[in-house]
Amino acid sequence: MALGPGPMLDETAARFALLGDPTRLHLVSLLCERGETSVGELAEAAGISVANASQHLRKLTLGGVLGRRKVGNQVFYRVVEKTIERLCEIVCASVQHRARLLETTTTDS
Repeated sequence: MALGPGPMLDETAARFALLGDPTRLHLVSLLCERGETSVGELAEAAGISVANASQHLRKLTLGGVLGRRKVGNQVFYRVVEKTIERLCEIVCASVQHRARLLETTTTDS
């Protein structure tokens, strides 16, 4: 699939940029694994502050990756973009494959 200049290319680049941050990618991974989760639980699992988690989760929500709901004082997030989990699986498998190839190349030298 070739992307030419224009809105589709811009939106695709924005989506990859959104997921290109390691903290945001970790939060998305946690949500894929756990399902809907509170900000506090996500922050603790990711080893970051609630404020930092909230900023990243807000960006992911504005980018259409996550959905949120508020219950009292707590905010819960969930993955709403159905292709994200599969995209992460594909990229992670590719990275693991490349690491194995590099390891084999280094061992053979």
